[in-house]
Amino acid sequence: MMKKVLLGIGLLLLLFVLYLLLWPAAIEPVAWEPPTAPELTGEFAVNQELAAMEWLGKGEAKGPEDIILDEQGRIYGSFEDGKIRRFDPKGENAEVFADTKGRPLGLAWAPGGALLVADAKQGLLALRRDGSIRELATSANGIRFGFTNAVVVASDNMVYFTDASYRFGVNQVMADIFEHGANGRLLKYDPLSDTTTELLGDLQFANGVAFGPGEDYLLVAETGAYRIMRYWLVGPKKGTAEVFMDNLPGLPDNINYDGEGIFWVALYTPRNALLDWLADKPKLRKIVHKIPSFLQPKPAHHGFVLGVSAKGDVLYNLQDDSKSAFAPVTSVRRYGQQLYMGSLTQAAIGRLALPE
Repeated sequence: MMKKVLLGIGLLLLLFVLYLLLWPAAIEPVAWEPPTAPELTGEFAVNQELAAMEWLGKGEAKGPEDIILDEQGRIYGSFEDGKIRRFDPKGENAEVFADTKGRPLGLAWAPGGALLVADAKQGLLALRRDGSIRELATSANGIRFGFTNAVVVASDNMVYFTDASYRFGVNQVMADIFEHGANGRLLKYDPLSDTTTELLGDLQFANGVAFGPGEDYLLVAETGAYRIMRYWLVGPKKGTAEVFMDNLPGLPDNINYDGEGIFWVALYTPRNALLDWLADKPKLRKIVHKIPSFLQPKPAHHGFVLGVSAKGDVLYNLQDDSKSAFAPVTSVRRYGQQLYMGSLTQAAIGRLALPE
């Protein structure tokens, strides 16, 4: 009897190994060499600044990935269940403002008062004041959006947003990270002509987007490359891109400019040593992608926020690596002397008094 059990286990193991080696993978990994991750010391030293976070609307719903306030101080969040919820300025009295029937992520106010939504499943949407929804765009250059992610609106009503990956959707984040195939795009939607154009392609998981001072340029987070790019909208460099900040200590998510000289960058998690080690081993990455997800590289439960100057200097380093941390932090917006934070997985909105 024992021999039959061992034989059965051995056969299952053999089949599993053959599956890993021979079964086609859904990704085509590209080899690359990430820069050596900076130590979490000095300007990136671990601290517990985020431990003083207030948890607003706790337990109301899961995953308020992005947070934005209106002129009355009411708080809006984009939640995992497809709903945009609105809270009073105290983070109480929640109500459903709209239901996109998808996965809303980035939020931005348009000059006319509409709330624009980058919905990972539904594309670029506009929510009117009564909560009704209008679809603005779902494709560019003949390629349908796979993962609409973040959005900003210029003073002239032009809309800039990211498609994190046209190949992989919101439930396939690790597939895009493992592939490293430059599937992300920076896009522009013109409401006058109702057209969408690609400004910048070949991005490694195009995530957050933010205007620079005077709307002269855009910053775009490349989560899969641990860096932030700058795309010029005006001047002699118009239409070109350059690295704004490289070799970050974590995976950059949303970026927001506070109008007072600081870009607030949410780092989803610190760098993962195993993920970096796999970077130049595409065949091994293909195998790792096929093993059960609980055996794959995992993000650390570590709240991480940077406040960065227009020159790329780190002005604020806010962290919390405790078990009770508000993490991951996926977005940060400053209103007055308060920072409002979103999270892809927490069932709350974070608020923190701006540290001195």
